[in-house]
Amino acid sequence: MAEYAIEAEGLIRTFTGGAGVKGVGLHVGPGEIHALVGLNGAGKSTLLRLMLGMLAPTAGSVRIAGRPLAQTDWSAVGHLVEYPLAYGELTCRQNLSLSARLHGVPAHRVDEMVSAVIAELRLTEYSDRRAGKLSLGNRQRLGLASALQHRPSVIILDEPTNALDPSGVILLRQALLARAAAGAAVLVSSHHLDEVARIANTITVVNSGRIIGALDPHGTDIERSFFDLVLADDEATAAAAEVATR
Repeated sequence: MAEYAIEAEGLIRTFTGGAGVKGVGLHVGPGEIHALVGLNGAGKSTLLRLMLGMLAPTAGSVRIAGRPLAQTDWSAVGHLVEYPLAYGELTCRQNLSLSARLHGVPAHRVDEMVSAVIAELRLTEYSDRRAGKLSLGNRQRLGLASALQHRPSVIILDEPTNALDPSGVILLRQALLARAAAGAAVLVSSHHLDEVARIANTITVVNSGRIIGALDPHGTDIERSFFDLVLADDEATAAAAEVATR
C-alpha cells in the first residue's frame, strides 16, 4: 500500500503572461484532511486541476494511491472543482444514479448509495426536482453528493462550502470527518480559515503559485498567522498594508 494517497512532486504549470504553479510538493496520507488556503488567484484551483489531470503540468508529477495519473483508478476518486455540474433536465436522484454508475458502483447497490447520500446531505425534499431548478446552494449539495456517494478513497474538493448555508456547512464537515475516519484522503481548498481549522490535520498556505508555509489548525489566532505568512512572502502586499495602517 502506498504511504500517501495523494502526492505531487516538483509540480509546475506555466501560463503565457501569468502566474501558475511553481514547484509544488504536496503529500496527503490516508485518513488525513489537508486544506489549502490562500488569497484569490493564489493558484489553489490550478493546483487541484493538476492533481486531477484536468490540466497537464509543465513539469513535475502527480500520483494518486501510488499510481501515476495515467494509471489512476478514477472510480476511487471523488472530486468537485470550482462549479458543480449536473444535467439540468434530470432530477437529483437521476443525476446521482448516473454518477454512481459512472464511478463503477454495482447496479444492485446504486439505489442504496444514492438514497444514503441524499439523506446525509439532506436533499430528500429535492430528490425528484430537476437539477436545473435547484438553488445555487442545493446545486452545490448535489455536486458534493456526487463526489462523496461512491465512498471514494481519495476526495479532492475546491471551495466546497461555496453557496452553502450554515446547515450545509455543518453537514459537509460531518461528511468529510466521517470519510477521513474511514480512511479516505481528503484534499480541499478554502477561503474559510475558521472552518478548515475545525477539520483539517494540515493547513498549507499557497501564494503566487507556491507553498509558502503551514498553519497550526489548533492555533489560537489562525487568521493572524495566515496574514503574517502572506505579508512576509509578498513585498508589494506588505508595502500596501503599511501604507493602509499609517
